[in-house]
Amino acid sequence: MTDAYNPAKDGAEMSFSKNMSYSDYLGMDGLLASATPLSNAHDEMLFIVQHQTSELWMRLALHELNSARNLMLVGKTQEAFKMLSRVARIFEQLNNAWDVLRTMTPSDYTTFREDLGKSSGFQSHQYRLIEFMLGNRNPAMMKVHEHRTELHKMLQFELSQPSLYHVALRLLQDALGMQFNTDVFRMDSPHAPQQAVIEAWTTVYNDPQSHWTLYELAEKLVDLEDYFRRWRFNHVTTVERIIGFKRGTGGTSGVTYLRRMLEVELFPELWHLRGDL
Repeated sequence: MTDAYNPAKDGAEMSFSKNMSYSDYLGMDGLLASATPLSNAHDEMLFIVQHQTSELWMRLALHELNSARNLMLVGKTQEAFKMLSRVARIFEQLNNAWDVLRTMTPSDYTTFREDLGKSSGFQSHQYRLIEFMLGNRNPAMMKVHEHRTELHKMLQFELSQPSLYHVALRLLQDALGMQFNTDVFRMDSPHAPQQAVIEAWTTVYNDPQSHWTLYELAEKLVDLEDYFRRWRFNHVTTVERIIGFKRGTGGTSGVTYLRRMLEVELFPELWHLRGDL
């Protein structure tokens, strides 16, 4: 009979009374303790873990987007590509998570919905930061965070910074020797498509070899928005499947509100030019 494997004989560290362990490094005690249902409903744990893990992935997305923007600001655009690709894959991961949540039925959700009170994903400051960073800037969305001064200041600070798309557009105009209208770089409102920007990106797409870095940047942005749109679509589908057209817990119109968000374009010119190529 073969003896049971003993990892200590292979040199594995087995005593952590004085050394940092895996659990210590990841702060597992606090992390796992935070997934605490307020009811006895079986599916509330699924609901909590789904949203907590989404917030962790969004934290990473913000880390990557901020670094990518900083690199682009100093002209290291190609070095930012890996980070932009990573953000797209983060949203792919978030997309897959909806499949798990959709195993919860409307009947399951009603067993703990009242325990949510007025809390809602609509109130996620990290999601709002991602939108602001990508260019969908609506200051009205900040009011829900007024009770948390530090979060409100964080969002206000982001509105004082150029969005990721602003930085991309400055690279575009500088490379082509152009000067876009100041409306293109408005800091306090969602980016609206501009014909001059469409024409500039079209120049890049008509001659990729001469503008390869910009061409690749454009495709990284399109890839990112592609996955972001899929995430939004799956969000709508999941909510409709579970609560139908009821109002959201946070008071929004629920599915109706989420469907309106499907119409938002983060980098509109990169999509509009395609029909003219």
